[in-house]
Amino acid sequence: MSTTFLHPFSAPTKDDFVRIVRGEGALIWDDRGTEYVDAMSALWFANLGYGRREVVEAIAAQAGQLHAYHCFDPFTNGPADDLAARIAGLAPVDDARVFFTGSGSEAVDTAIKLTRAAHQLAGQPHRQIVVSRSSGYHGTNLGGTSAQGIPLNQAGWGDLAPHFVSVPGDDIEAMSVLFAERGDEIAAVISEPVQGAGGVLPPPDGYWPALRRLCDDHGAHLIADEVICGFGRLGTWFGIERYGVRPDLITFAKAVTSGYVPLGGVVVGAAVRGPLEAAPDHVLRTGYTYSGHATACAAAAACLDVTESDGLLARSDEAGARLGAGLAALVEDGLYAGVRGEGFVWALATHDDQPPAEVRNRALAGGVVIRPLVGALAFCPPLVTTDAQIDRIVDTAAAAARA
Repeated sequence: MSTTFLHPFSAPTKDDFVRIVRGEGALIWDDRGTEYVDAMSALWFANLGYGRREVVEAIAAQAGQLHAYHCFDPFTNGPADDLAARIAGLAPVDDARVFFTGSGSEAVDTAIKLTRAAHQLAGQPHRQIVVSRSSGYHGTNLGGTSAQGIPLNQAGWGDLAPHFVSVPGDDIEAMSVLFAERGDEIAAVISEPVQGAGGVLPPPDGYWPALRRLCDDHGAHLIADEVICGFGRLGTWFGIERYGVRPDLITFAKAVTSGYVPLGGVVVGAAVRGPLEAAPDHVLRTGYTYSGHATACAAAAACLDVTESDGLLARSDEAGARLGAGLAALVEDGLYAGVRGEGFVWALATHDDQPPAEVRNRALAGGVVIRPLVGALAFCPPLVTTDAQIDRIVDTAAAAARA
């Protein structure tokens, strides 16, 4: 196999990869014809599964008319305008506008820039600190890497960006102490509704409302990083809705297009857009070549249509309850150390003598794709996964523990 492709999050010396060639629904196949249930939606993104003709046809139609054109001043395009209005209407953010990027990492870095720019324009240039929670994953660009709460992902890159502070993920008192000490320097707090790559960690009861109050009391913005949770993963359009909180900024990517083409973005609320719009001669000097990419936006619109027509928000909760119950039964049988999750994203905590990567490999040999994390195994299947496929996921996880 060729080793020319330098793979992300892989050992540079590795050369034995599984070559995936086809997908349909929640199933994928490799080049040897082996079928797998994709219990990870690829990398947390394939909410609609594979082979959705509606999405493919929307991509082809838009690419045949105008595949892309940049949206720097003075240009725009219809799919970008329409999608921005639609997402703004779905988002739990007051008076929202939408800024498009090409990925979740770009969305996070853009949100960091926007919160700092808003404070600068509002006459508070001293507000630069961005606070994150331990175990938070916020992408791999410089800003997101600096904001991460996963030390392994921060190590080895030299000096990271300044003005980032991480606090213990479940400790609202630690967050309160930081605000008491440095509240006038804090620009924003960024957090995933449910922390994904850091371990599938739902928040403690009352955490999000308390965090919202802290930000309000001290004049900081609240950023909900919805790159994994957005567009149905927690049974709502945006995961933060599950906790009854309205953030100032939302980052999104992944499931907005179900991975059919790359797209990300930032939902920008009134507290941030107000200062940006206050000066008529102010120019927003940030953006990407593919911000508002017409074909990507057409794909996203088709994905929103399918999510609505197929009732996938409700299905997320139904399927999640079935998966969660099945995984909990494995814990009751002593096969795993614990279970946690929310909506249709779950994790099994492994025993000390169960290296997650080894269990993942045994599950893969059994025809199910799961993802090893630190001390845990993640499950994030497509929202279209059938009950029979969910049961197959659970049975394979059981067999992988016993092997």
